[in-house]
Amino acid sequence: MSAPQIEIQLIAVVIAAACALPGTFLVLRRMALMSDAISHAILIGIVLAFFITEDLASPLLIVGATLTGVVTVSLVELLNRTGRVREDAAIGLVFPVLFSAAVLLIARYAGNVHLDTDAVLLGELAFAPFDRFIVAGWDLGPRALYLMGGILALNVVIIGLLYKELKLVTFDAGLAAALGFAPAVVHYILMSLVSVTAVGAFEAVGSILVVALMIAPPATAYLLTDRLPVMLGLGALTGAVAAAGGYWLAHWLDASIAGSMAMVAGLLFGAACLFAPQRGVIAAARRRAAQRWEFAQTMLAIHLFNHRDTPDAATESRVDHLQEHLRWDPDFAAQVIHRAERRGLIHHHGQALTLTGEGMRVAREALVG
Repeated sequence: MSAPQIEIQLIAVVIAAACALPGTFLVLRRMALMSDAISHAILIGIVLAFFITEDLASPLLIVGATLTGVVTVSLVELLNRTGRVREDAAIGLVFPVLFSAAVLLIARYAGNVHLDTDAVLLGELAFAPFDRFIVAGWDLGPRALYLMGGILALNVVIIGLLYKELKLVTFDAGLAAALGFAPAVVHYILMSLVSVTAVGAFEAVGSILVVALMIAPPATAYLLTDRLPVMLGLGALTGAVAAAGGYWLAHWLDASIAGSMAMVAGLLFGAACLFAPQRGVIAAARRRAAQRWEFAQTMLAIHLFNHRDTPDAATESRVDHLQEHLRWDPDFAAQVIHRAERRGLIHHHGQALTLTGEGMRVAREALVG
């Protein structure tokens, strides 16, 4: 593996981790679409700052893009407060206008610089190792690695310092306000982190992958855990796996690196959606099946309990009578009886069924509850 390949993967992993941290709070706050809006709308800030500085390496581009991200959030909230449109509709109104204006400005006035629409959407991670960070003649590595490493450190520090506030505002903004916190301030700090992260990742991976890495890994982690610290760590780890795996998928297919990383992130989410131990589709299907069998066993226990010590107890407790009374087909009845016997609810002697002490307890609890 060559040095550029290692550098590309390192840059991708750092970007993925940096995107996943603020993305976790976007997912929990049900603001996933906001990442899409910010990652597209910041382009107008980059373009306007470039027109002022005429230098793609100027730090003012990050400042302009970050301010544009905050403006985007403010415009969305302003429209939402009018009561005429919901938040998702407001996002759909604001960011296409800003993004389209930026694309038009690029096409009209920035055709001769490295600021084209393909780079905007997909980025070009393969070229990132060629933009070096050189100090006093020393080549210290890719500039993007240091930029995104700094943004990752910033995200870790801010989230660490404001962890209590972010957690409280995310899960109960009303309680946070009642306790004296400022939910609006915390909200805008989070949106500023999202904007800064999107700006830093924008040039290397493009807007599509920024959205994918900011939402898919945290959404995957959300399916795997209920604890916020674990979710933050799992989100960053999932993003790193998607970044590295996507690079090698692109290498194998000779395809877009950004597109391959987004594909792997989606596949990881799909796998978690299927196989997550608590929230996965398979786990949910197993729970429903288990509940179905448990309910049937409880119904059997109640049936036997209600007819015990009655004149027709001998008839009602027969296996062949269940089909008539409970409308169970013979195969289903046989499985229920087998499961109830294994569970210790009944005794089975030929056609006769009798409740055990445990079976009586289950029946009483079901009737009382």
